[in-house]
Formats: sequence, structure tokens, C-alpha cells
Amino acid sequence: MKKTLSFLILCLSLFSFSQSGNEKLFDTAVQLYNQGKFQESINTYMEIIDNGFHSSSVYFNIGNAYYKLNEVAPSIYYYEKALLLSPKDENIQNNLQFAKNMTIDSIETIPKSAISNLIERTIGVFTSKSWSIFAIILMASFTISFLIYYFSSYKGKKKLYFIVSIISMILAVTSISAAYHQHLNAKKSNPAIIFAEETIIKSEPNNRSNDIFTLHEGTKVNVIEGLGDWNKIRIADGKTGWIPKNDLRLIKDF
Repeated sequence: MKKTLSFLILCLSLFSFSQSGNEKLFDTAVQLYNQGKFQESINTYMEIIDNGFHSSSVYFNIGNAYYKLNEVAPSIYYYEKALLLSPKDENIQNNLQFAKNMTIDSIETIPKSAISNLIERTIGVFTSKSWSIFAIILMASFTISFLIYYFSSYKGKKKLYFIVSIISMILAVTSISAAYHQHLNAKKSNPAIIFAEETIIKSEPNNRSNDIFTLHEGTKVNVIEGLGDWNKIRIADGKTGWIPKNDLRLIKDF
């Protein structure tokens, strides 16, 4: 028992020390940024990441520092990483848009129907985790309401609880569907940012194949397949092709 307690105290102490160390590094990075020492600030934030700590604020601040250095691809890359952790943060969204304005490529997104847009916006209000929690709560509501309906001897209450149970079941199924839809979208999504100043997209994963189109630094793509030193990508307008792996960086690497 004493050994277990000592071990737990040691773990808590190490965790507290780690958190304290990261906080000091964060404060130092902020000070360096305010002094205009943007690369030094980035290096300090990277130490926090190397310590295994990931947060939207760290990635957001790195993005800001790269933006000040006029480095398009890294600024967009770290804003995108910040947005993954805090998808509703307006500051991240706004700064990301400013950074995107510095990119060369102008790619039109495939238009969606009004119904598809409405469904996407509705489902996107909450994360898949939140939808799953709603589903569990609603299933519990259904179970309780149905049991009260089944065992109640009062006709007025039976009708009320029957209606509540049906509504709870419908909403639970809807929440499950929304959670599943978001989960599938997340699995399909493997975003990356082009880091090469200019890269030629090929029809096949080799340099002998035909050139299809050209992309420039900062452009966001979706990686759909990998083969050796090549990745097959899809851009917002639906075009696909092969690109050397070294010309891009995956956003979801944590």
C-alpha cells in the first residue's frame, strides 16, 4: 500500500513539474513573440510540443508567429492544427482566412445542394462525441419514459409518457446517425498542406507519368492513398493526382 501511494505521489509530482515547465515555456514564447522574436518564439513553442503537450493555443500562436514571418504554408498548417482541436474558435478561423489570402492557388469547391448544406451545417453544430452523449441521454430518457408508461395505471400519464418515449427514441436515433456520419467524415478526411513552393501533380505515382496540374505552398488537400514515396490527393474541386510525400505535411499527426 505504501509503495503504491509513493508511486502515485511520484507520478503526480512529475505531472505537476511537467505542467509547470510547459507553462514557463509558454510564457517565455509569448514574451519572445511580443518582442518581435518570432522564430525564437516558435522554437520555444516547439519545445512544449516535444514534451508531448498539444493544445489549440500553442498551435494558434505558432501559426501567428509564422504569419508574421510571411511563411504561408507553416502558418496555415498550424492554424489548421489549432482548428482541429478548437473547431468553433472564431479567432483561429479568422487568422486562417488571412493566411489563406496569401496563397496562389484558387480552387473552387464542388457545389452542394441546399439540402446537403443544411444537413452538414446541422450535424456540424456538435462533435461526434457530443452527438454520442446526446444519444445515450435520450436512450435513457426513452427507457425511463417507456417503463413509466408500461407500469403506470393512470391513462393520462400513460399517454404522456408514451409520447415522450417515442420522441426520445426518434431523437436518439437521429443523434446516433449524426455521430456516425461525423465519424465517417473524420475517417475519410486526411487533410494535408502543400509545403513545396510549387509541385506538379502526376497522373501516376512516378516522375515518368503525365503532369495533370500544379499546386503551390499553403494549399490544403486531402490524402486518399499512399504508395511508397507518393501520396494520392484530392483537391476541393474534385481533381485527383499523385504528389511526392515530401511536398506536403499531414495535419493529423498527433
